[in-house]
Amino acid sequence: MASTRSILEQIRGKVDESMGVRANDGKPQLSPIAHPKDVGRRALRTFGTLEITSIIADPDQPRTEFDQEQLERLAQSIREKGQLAPIRVRWSEQHQKWIIISGERRYRATKLAGLPTVECHFHEGELSETAIKEQQLIENLLREDLKPIEEAKAFEQLMKLNNWNAKELSAAIAVSQGKIARSLALLKLPPDVQEKVESGEISARAAYEASKLDSPEQQRTTLAGPESGGGEVTIEAVQKQVRQRKGVAQERTRGLKQTFITEEGFKVTVTASRKGNYHEIEEALQHAIEEVRLRIQNNVQLS
Repeated sequence: MASTRSILEQIRGKVDESMGVRANDGKPQLSPIAHPKDVGRRALRTFGTLEITSIIADPDQPRTEFDQEQLERLAQSIREKGQLAPIRVRWSEQHQKWIIISGERRYRATKLAGLPTVECHFHEGELSETAIKEQQLIENLLREDLKPIEEAKAFEQLMKLNNWNAKELSAAIAVSQGKIARSLALLKLPPDVQEKVESGEISARAAYEASKLDSPEQQRTTLAGPESGGGEVTIEAVQKQVRQRKGVAQERTRGLKQTFITEEGFKVTVTASRKGNYHEIEEALQHAIEEVRLRIQNNVQLS
């Protein structure tokens, strides 16, 4: 029969353990140091909160200018209501930081608001330079405050990136071909005129009308103001000068008339006293549709 001493020796380990005594040196076992890529990420790894210092803007971002006043307004909104939508980021081994794919405006406003962290959507996997540029351009095009020349350049870059024509671009981003054509026409204007369009000194619509002229000098003169003496540049005045320079007599003689027949038997006729193109017809029809919708909303009855 085992002695009391031998029995105690057998159970000593269990007794010590039950009292919190360990056979080792008692040092806690630490988890491995987290990879910088994993800091701030949650169990749902596609979303998380990052220190603002761990994020940088993409140096190749096509948009380079941000309106300071609008950033201030967004920063105030973020202070009061928080960041309502995460920014999209991708990991860069080269920089050992997260690079913004889209949402740089929100990122800048969050910094301006003095907040230490940013809500993020993490992109897993590799992205080609073309895919990154495409996402950034589309993100820019979705902004309401996009300037006319910025928009035109974004359209042009997307078409070059994907080897698209205007019709393919229209289908990809759900923007009418007419709008794309009018926007791209602004890039035919001289750089100094484009700067005036971008600053708001000249409206995009008036500049588009002037782009129908082939000569940069004629474009400048037409947009210089009434009779080139300066003053407000109206769309009507520019259209009048463009018609005069291109030959008003011929335009008035030929005019424009196009009829479209629907399967239901309705006829829609577009007429004008001058020659036009299908982009202008499309614009006219869109204005007519907006007017019809407005009458429907106001319960206007057909006479």
